[in-house]
Amino acid sequence: MKNPDKLQKSIIHRFKIASGHLKKVIRMVEAGDYCIDIVHQSLAVQAALKKADQLVLKNHLDTCVSDSIKKGEGKKAIAEIMEVLEKT
Repeated sequence: MKNPDKLQKSIIHRFKIASGHLKKVIRMVEAGDYCIDIVHQSLAVQAALKKADQLVLKNHLDTCVSDSIKKGEGKKAIAEIMEVLEKT
């Protein structure tokens, strides 16, 4: 995304979606809801977080990594990305 404000709003929106789903999961567990329903809601939290992470990572690649490569620091930037990917 070329518009940083639009990107930031999109990222925040995704994190708010995840937050809403997580609050619902907590309420469901407290209420003793059906386990499979809880898992479905938990998966929704994870999907929303994954989408937010993808947006943040794409922005990082488009900006910070691109700048690092131009400065001759590509190996460092790639190592940083690989470290993040190894945690997934």
